[in-house]
Amino acid sequence: MDLKLLKVSKDFNVKKYLFELNDGNKIETVCIKRRTGITVCVSTQVGCAVRCAFCVSGKNGLIRNLTDYEIVQQVLLVKERINRIVFMGIGEPLHNYSSLIKAIHILRDRNGLNFPTDGITISTVAPIAQLKRLREEHLKVQLTVSLHATNQSVRDRLIPGMKNNRIDDTVQAVLSYGERHNRKITIAYLLLPGINDNLSDKIQLARWFKGKNVRINLLPLNKTIGSFQYASKNQLQIFKRELQSLGLEVTIRETQGKNIQAACGQLAVKQSIKNNKQKKHGLK
Repeated sequence: MDLKLLKVSKDFNVKKYLFELNDGNKIETVCIKRRTGITVCVSTQVGCAVRCAFCVSGKNGLIRNLTDYEIVQQVLLVKERINRIVFMGIGEPLHNYSSLIKAIHILRDRNGLNFPTDGITISTVAPIAQLKRLREEHLKVQLTVSLHATNQSVRDRLIPGMKNNRIDDTVQAVLSYGERHNRKITIAYLLLPGINDNLSDKIQLARWFKGKNVRINLLPLNKTIGSFQYASKNQLQIFKRELQSLGLEVTIRETQGKNIQAACGQLAVKQSIKNNKQKKHGLK
């Protein structure tokens, strides 16, 4: 794995690494400096089969899974004093289940990096079968679930790769994981005005999560693909207050690295497309 490009945000708090793998495919890894320390955002696949309507990383589908070694190597190559690892880069982590679990064991190994379990988070759209397997692992990693909807039709539109997973069953599997491992679950909710910000959405979120060990994390839309309306800061704050009034714990995600497109795998996908076109036409 070789570093091909490094971009740094204007405030120097975000670094975006473009790595070329041994087979010529490319992935990205993002390193974010916050008040609480340094987070590395790691990829688990080249491309993605989930094809979220608002994310460019899966625009061309899944190319292949990463090996456990390729996953771990991203952490090693950023060369920072990391205190949090998030599997939130390109790909759906639980669709590369075997390599993901092996990589986590390597990261946690006392003879290896000896990274604390509390500092590892899997961010997932929560495919039910794999989530149930994860529940039975003795890892107790943190879990962030990209839900983004409160009914099946909207979630199918936003996350077409999860059409075979009923949203109510998904929520129950997520809550079961949290209860089994005594972990607070973070529910990522991309706020899209006119699509998932209705009164019925607020009521359903409260029905599912009020009184549970759950945090709702509201996300603003990054400029990628699709023709969705952007939620303003004011709309995010209003939605947050309304959910809080229903008894929910709610935060708004701080967006960093926009000026270097450090979201949704934009740079890596562009490079992969170029690379694949060159291969197709016999170019080098």
